[in-house]
Amino acid sequence: MTRMSRKMDHVRHALASGQSGRNGLSDVRFVHNPLPDTSVSHISLTTRIGELTMSSPILINAMTGGATETEEINYGLGEAARLTGVAMAVGSQMAALRDPELEASYAAARRANPEGLLFANLGSEATPEQAKRAVEMIRADALQIHLNVVQELVMPEGDRSFEGALRRIERIVRSADVPVIAKEVGFGMTMDAASRLLSVGVAAVDCGGTGGTNFARIENARRERPLPWFDDWGNTTAESLLEAKEAAPAGRLIGSGGIRTGLEAAKSIALGADAVGLAGALLRKLREEGVEAVAASIRELEEELRLVMTAVGARTIPELQSAPVVIVGETADWCAARGIDIRKYARRAARPEREADSE
Repeated sequence: MTRMSRKMDHVRHALASGQSGRNGLSDVRFVHNPLPDTSVSHISLTTRIGELTMSSPILINAMTGGATETEEINYGLGEAARLTGVAMAVGSQMAALRDPELEASYAAARRANPEGLLFANLGSEATPEQAKRAVEMIRADALQIHLNVVQELVMPEGDRSFEGALRRIERIVRSADVPVIAKEVGFGMTMDAASRLLSVGVAAVDCGGTGGTNFARIENARRERPLPWFDDWGNTTAESLLEAKEAAPAGRLIGSGGIRTGLEAAKSIALGADAVGLAGALLRKLREEGVEAVAASIRELEEELRLVMTAVGARTIPELQSAPVVIVGETADWCAARGIDIRKYARRAARPEREADSE
């Protein structure tokens, strides 16, 4: 199978399989605030990831590229990003580094959104020179290095050795002219991995938990002899955020993995995310209804997020990160087993400095 047909295979299987929905965020409950002391008109969605300031925490996360057919997809997503002002990442650009004729399938996003925030994307096998070329290809503002061990293991033609990945990422960080983001593709993050990634200088960690597009299932659909135990592999989005937050300071964490609503975005932020990534749901919307529908979905999600922030009394993203939440169910069990103290999330008080100022 050619690389180009494999890329479109991924798109077709992603649309067919949908999202698992097992992101763990149903185990997170906001503590109701009867005196929120704010209004929807006072809500600010501005946030920061490393050195980057984003007008919205919503990110159109990495999806595709590397095939002629994907050029239209990246252009459409780039246009939706321009219409809404959100950041966007392209899919892995390794195909275009091997075949320059495929560069247009990624550069389409920049053509559609000349001034917007755009993230390049490569795997951890990349060299610093390849990283530089990927950034230049789309005039990127940041570079995602994706971590996809399980996908590669299930992929019939995938990699089988992952030695030295952290050292390679560190070399890329040291040579890159833009912030580097380490991104799991959907099997989750751990506190140890997040700590090690941050220790070598990555600007942020994208947790990429289960709940969204399942790349093990996609690759199993392409195998003659599937490996079905990998279909349910990984840590949920909620578990991954709670794990990574044990290591990540403010401004260094992205939540992704099956986030579909403003409420789920708000819960992710309350668990420590500074931004939230969406991919599969927006791809489906683009293919079925077009660019305007994608833009409308993003605006609707942002409006839902503002409503939740108003309800809990959080005017800003940092204030939402201090809103009290109670963690129950399987996620609470996970945290107990992993030594993560969830009581601190339930007992914190949102925006104490504004309460003090008003007295």
